[in-house]
Amino acid sequence: VYKYVCVTSLIHRIRQTIRQEALYCTMSSCYVSGVLAVATLMAFLLHGSQAQLSPAFYDSTCPNVSDIVQTIVQLVQSSDPRMPASLLRLHFHDCFVDGCDGSVLLDNSTAIVSEKDAPPNSNSLRGFDVIDAIKMTVEYVCPGVVSCADILALAAEASVSLSGGPSWTVQLGRRDGTTANLTGANTNLPSPFEPLDILKAKFAAVGLNDTDLVTLSGAHTFGRARCGAFSDRLYNFNGTGIADPTLNTSYLTTLQANCPDGGNETTLNNLDLSTPDAFDNSYYLNLQSNEGLLASDQQLYSTSNDPIASIVGIYAGNQTAFFESFALSMINMGNISPLTGSDGEIRSNCRLVNAS
Repeated sequence: VYKYVCVTSLIHRIRQTIRQEALYCTMSSCYVSGVLAVATLMAFLLHGSQAQLSPAFYDSTCPNVSDIVQTIVQLVQSSDPRMPASLLRLHFHDCFVDGCDGSVLLDNSTAIVSEKDAPPNSNSLRGFDVIDAIKMTVEYVCPGVVSCADILALAAEASVSLSGGPSWTVQLGRRDGTTANLTGANTNLPSPFEPLDILKAKFAAVGLNDTDLVTLSGAHTFGRARCGAFSDRLYNFNGTGIADPTLNTSYLTTLQANCPDGGNETTLNNLDLSTPDAFDNSYYLNLQSNEGLLASDQQLYSTSNDPIASIVGIYAGNQTAFFESFALSMINMGNISPLTGSDGEIRSNCRLVNAS
């Protein structure tokens, strides 16, 4: 334990709805603990069904949910600057596998084969404990009302806006799935090793277009990537035995020093050279300088005769345009096959279906 957060700060920042004895963070995780009591009881059971998502979905049943999520994300960010990028990635990896249903959060059980064990996720996704902390807090205020899938969507928005990026009105009303899809996690998630045509196809398969591909890839303007995600570009690009010719030579030297051939593939590298913890348009400027870290990123600009490079140019020259497009693309992604109405459930624990 390295940091304790005063109870009064949490009370004031969540509109005095929660009384909390302690919220503490460990080196790798954040937990809500101690005795929590409801200061003002505003929880109602969710009745009826709603076929479409709406930003007003919790206005009468859990009106403070957005404040709760933002406060906890901000507290965690203060001690772990990497966490906002990790929470955004969790939402992305959830939505690309059977829609935005919280399935990525499920642990293994007698009935569930977890998506967490898929190679794109295993020892890579993080932030599950932060989602647990948010869910526990929300459950004390609004028990049985807010889905884990919606918490992921709200945490993604909070992570971006708190890092200097755009804010958007999050559509709400998703319900949680009761199954996971390990096969889907293995095949549906875009990979840093895949060519541009495959990435386009994977986005199209979930109803997202080429503009969404370029825009959502801009999430790599903050966060980190392991050497193993791009080391082939440094020493044996496409089996050629040489480095990726699109890599800026000075940047190549820097990366080879941090990721020596045959070295530790888990070493972390900044996705954005200049502002690794800020959400801005530097990602696109990096691509124009041939300093995109992942092959899947650099090819958005360097693929010959592909009009997708023009979108990179627009965002590199106009951060406002990128921010506006990113907000729209995040809403588009959040609309991928949500469970609504009586489908799915509202999990009490994001790691387990209620039957467990």
